[in-house]
Amino acid sequence: MSSQQAQLQRQMEQVKTAVADALAQADKAGASAAECAISRSSGISVGTRLGEVETVEFNQDGALGITVYRDQCKGSASTTDLAPQAIKAAVSKACEIARYTSSDPAAGLAPAEMMAYDYPDLNLYFDADQSADYALQQALACERHALGLDARIVNSDGASYSSHAGFRVYGNSHGFIGGYLQSRQSLSCVLIAKQEEQMQRDFSYSVARDQQQLLSPAVVAEQAAKETLARLNARKIDTAKVPVIFRADVANSLFGHLVGAISGGNLYRKSSFLLDSIGQQILPDWLTIEEQPHLSGALASSPFDNEGVRTKTQTIIDKGQLQTYLITSYAARKLDLPVTGHAGGIHNWRVSHGEQDLAALCKQMGRGLLVTELMGQGVNLVNGDYSRGAAGFWVEHGEIQYAVEEITIAGNLADMFKQIVAVGNDVDHRHGVLTGSVLIEQMRIAGN
Repeated sequence: MSSQQAQLQRQMEQVKTAVADALAQADKAGASAAECAISRSSGISVGTRLGEVETVEFNQDGALGITVYRDQCKGSASTTDLAPQAIKAAVSKACEIARYTSSDPAAGLAPAEMMAYDYPDLNLYFDADQSADYALQQALACERHALGLDARIVNSDGASYSSHAGFRVYGNSHGFIGGYLQSRQSLSCVLIAKQEEQMQRDFSYSVARDQQQLLSPAVVAEQAAKETLARLNARKIDTAKVPVIFRADVANSLFGHLVGAISGGNLYRKSSFLLDSIGQQILPDWLTIEEQPHLSGALASSPFDNEGVRTKTQTIIDKGQLQTYLITSYAARKLDLPVTGHAGGIHNWRVSHGEQDLAALCKQMGRGLLVTELMGQGVNLVNGDYSRGAAGFWVEHGEIQYAVEEITIAGNLADMFKQIVAVGNDVDHRHGVLTGSVLIEQMRIAGN
């Protein structure tokens, strides 16, 4: 174990002691149940623009959140001071708040038998150089390389580099206190290109837990330049109904809407177009989505959720059929359904795919739209209506012809999911949903 890791480990153990103290204080104060959580992170973020240093920020954050329950009345407080007296004061404040809140039959902890008392080490922490010199070197090298790649790249919105490390600790009055170390690094570059009177902007980025797995500054720069230059001479297109490919880096948003539609909060509020859909065919029968929370070093891995519930590998969609909703303990009581370990979100959804890369998907589509950017929030999860601004490329005869902009794509998510024709093998690993590009049979395109 390195000195960096050892120091973080000691800090985490101290926080576990503080959590145990808070839970004991809550018990003494007469709480029927209590839970505490803290995510502490420290590191550096830097930004450069046109080869000059623009920002250098060192940051450290993370407060201990304390929630107590008194006969299903809930009170919460937080403190950044973990001294015994500060913790006692926060617990007292949470108990006082609980006296004034209304009783909620659904309030409380997740079931004791579902706690992750024995949880695995998922290798989510890696040592990193967090010096200002190193961070600035990465950002400056990326931007300077990008600016020298092509005369049409005339400006930059900057490059940024960040490196953060810390830990997460959760405990409750079931006797569970767990914690794990985690790290995250990122590098990005935003460029502006000009040809004649038209200017276009685009970017690229890399993110990983391990600093050694980040793409190099040169590669990020070259990807940003390629994306930006490709958008030059963008055109508007006529309104039409055509096939649409969501490129992998935006395709995850489609399945993000699925996450929202099957999440307990929207279900008990009856704010989802997928109510009463367990066992129903909502995707093509060749498509399966499996959740794998314990992938070593993955960005969305977690040994337990935000309620201490053990995470597990499970099939979300089996041959197109919905197998489970995503249920927290609160939603479970509202809906009379089992807890699924999704408090705080999903954990590495793997979307099944074929052997085709993006170029092969374009050939399969023949004529249609390749979407590379989405704008706006025109998605209604109550009825599934979908309408968002978009940009990308027009495809004819299976080949990209030119960039397009100022268009709107529209449809209904229920139909869009069922009309998925293929998923490519170009999986983007920078998100919690691991998917390749997605070809949809038909959508409405509003252009000229």
